[in-house]
Amino acid sequence: MPVPARDAQINKNLPGSRLAWFTRLYIPTILKGMMVTGKHLFRRPVTIQYPEQKAKISERFRGEHRLTKDADGNMKCVACYMCATACPAHCITIEAQAAPPEWEGRDKIPKVFEIDMLKCIYCGYCVEACPKEAIEMTNKIPQVYDNRQAFIYGLNKLLNN
Repeated sequence: MPVPARDAQINKNLPGSRLAWFTRLYIPTILKGMMVTGKHLFRRPVTIQYPEQKAKISERFRGEHRLTKDADGNMKCVACYMCATACPAHCITIEAQAAPPEWEGRDKIPKVFEIDMLKCIYCGYCVEACPKEAIEMTNKIPQVYDNRQAFIYGLNKLLNN
């Protein structure tokens, strides 16, 4: 049974149908590929030379943690455990002790405040949960160390960061 002219027009792009001689040369496809390559060939390089050039970091970047101090130079943390409770990775460890009498308005302060940076997912929930704004995230890129113990940030590291 002969195929109507309309059906032949539709079936010419199906597998098994023959391509036109110009399409079989693949010249249009090669030219399209060369145009894409040509667009990227003359762009500025994106790579930076790291030791000499530093990458531009956004102000909103959530990097290393830091404990803040009040106007008297005392840490603002009151060991309320809110940051440790809000942390989904459970990387914050706090142990409380009585506050010195000269620190007004505080019942307790942290004796131990540690953040295990290997567990931390840098979500910022600890910063949002803190009622005293005692913990914040800097835009400093997290450090790389050669042992696991160095990734546990204690009070000294967090206060001097």
